[in-house]
Amino acid sequence: MIVVMLFTLFIFVYLAYTLIHPEKF
Repeated sequence: MIVVMLFTLFIFVYLAYTLIHPEKF
């Protein structure tokens, strides 16, 4: 279950990073 939380957090950070830096996507 902890793995699912970490995976979800990773996706959230990845999406947030792409939204903040769209030129690097």
